[in-house]
Amino acid sequence: LLASSAASDVYKRQDAYRVMLRDYPDVLNIDQMCEILSVSTKTGYAILKKGSVQHLKVGRSYRIPKAHLLTYLIGFAPGHTIRA
Repeated sequence: LLASSAASDVYKRQDAYRVMLRDYPDVLNIDQMCEILSVSTKTGYAILKKGSVQHLKVGRSYRIPKAHLLTYLIGFAPGHTIRA
């Protein structure tokens, strides 16, 4: 029963994040990612450099698929603070 409850919580958070991010494009830039995470651009670059969020580098700019950002967000426990 406990595992079922945890899985249910993950699905609820997943749905909530999808609703929150529905106005964003499928592929985000660094500024959009930082806005979603409520972090500075410097912290956003650190998160990408650390490899916490899978991303693509196109020329000199970073592109972050929304699906990868969702995966990153769902991995956090509720109330967890995002750090680089």
